[in-house]
Amino acid sequence: MFSTPPTPETADGPSLGFFWGIKVFTGLIEETGVVVKTVPSGTGATLTVSADVVLQGTAVGDSISIDGACQTVTRIGGGSFSFFCSRVTLQATTLGSFGPGRRVNLERAMTASGRFGGHIVQGHVDGRGVISSVRRDSDGMEIVIRVSESMGGYIVPKGSVAVDGVSLTVVSLEPGGFGLYIIPETVSKTTLPERKAGDSVNIEVDILAKYVERMMGRRETGEADAGEEVLKRKLMEGGYL
Repeated sequence: MFSTPPTPETADGPSLGFFWGIKVFTGLIEETGVVVKTVPSGTGATLTVSADVVLQGTAVGDSISIDGACQTVTRIGGGSFSFFCSRVTLQATTLGSFGPGRRVNLERAMTASGRFGGHIVQGHVDGRGVISSVRRDSDGMEIVIRVSESMGGYIVPKGSVAVDGVSLTVVSLEPGGFGLYIIPETVSKTTLPERKAGDSVNIEVDILAKYVERMMGRRETGEADAGEEVLKRKLMEGGYL
């Protein structure tokens, strides 16, 4: 859930964290893993997840997103990896409810040489949403998720949102939440089809929305500088505001 010191190199080249000082994900799930065990550790817990793809080129200290929460690898071996999950992360995300057998979405931090196919996902879960309805059709599935009012303010139709680490496009705003359509490719490669009404999911809103809110707030209080005014004008010209 929290950023870790950037790892300069990975097997595929420098990570984006090396340049930006943060770990960045795209929300394109590389594989699903399975929780092997959870062991209480101090005020947190150590979780072990079996995996294959995300272990390739990964070393202790690297970051992996587990259902949208960025965690630091503490051990690798036997076809699995382990990480320590703090009390704060256990409380703020769904990770605190994980037990053996739980399937999870996995993604390694993006490298500078990688393709940015989703959107900017930091692995900093903003909170949990609750699935209010699921409807399947012959191709994919429609999901409606309830979220807090504070999170809902950052969500817009056709905008981006990460649900359990999956980059998705918002289809509609619903009372107290938003609607999504999960395409067949996403259905086949993530755990989302296993979710049902009443299940909690990790939500990360688009970081760009937060920056815009901050910029607008500074303008209203007279703190904005000339550069922020220029950015606001360009956003308005582009139809984003």
